[in-house]
Amino acid sequence: MTAEKHAESEGPSLLDVVALLADVPGEGLARGQVGTVVEQLDDKILLVEFSDDQGRAYAVAPCPRSELLVLHYVPVAA
Repeated sequence: MTAEKHAESEGPSLLDVVALLADVPGEGLARGQVGTVVEQLDDKILLVEFSDDQGRAYAVAPCPRSELLVLHYVPVAA
């Protein structure tokens, strides 16, 4: 297994752009909202910042790694 594939299997990492796979009602966030991973709190929880189109953060929330989908803006082999 290549390092790239190995990292992918572990889920999101620092500065990855991610989408929520579940609502986070306590933070007013809905499934599908897009944010950026800004810190790893532990093996299972990442801190994700959600910003508007002008770059202003409107939420920063701890999210389980398993409930985040990494978004890709260039083709990636499956």
